[in-house]
Amino acid sequence: MPATFPLNVYRADLACVVESVFQTMLNLEVQPAAAAWQPTASMMTAAVYFAGEWKGAVLVECAREQARAFAARLMAIECESAISDDDIRDAMGELANMLAGSLKSVLPHGVGLSMPSVVEGADYSLRVCGETCRSALRFQVPREFSG
Repeated sequence: MPATFPLNVYRADLACVVESVFQTMLNLEVQPAAAAWQPTASMMTAAVYFAGEWKGAVLVECAREQARAFAARLMAIECESAISDDDIRDAMGELANMLAGSLKSVLPHGVGLSMPSVVEGADYSLRVCGETCRSALRFQVPREFSG
């Protein structure tokens, strides 16, 4: 039976991990988002799933243009127009993978990670089999960041 993991107890640790990954890999300071996420048709979502002693998922959701800007920063490419669709998908998957790998350190022992997957658009639903509670931490980049 999966372990009960009090996610709320670790919210500060989880936030520190997210902030650290974005600062280290993208040179961006993220902050908790007060407003609820409003998905759009041009959205991209990268997911990495946790399985084993605890089940859950890390999702990185953003508008396609934001994903392009993340890819450019991650790949150190100044001209965003040089970023291909495959580069954007790879960068989003890698970002989700880095977050999940870093978050694994605060999860119960024995948790494994899936390969990243990327979905484009907003017409999908996600269910983590075996999960019993739903909790989310939302973050945003500074408004002035446009790529």
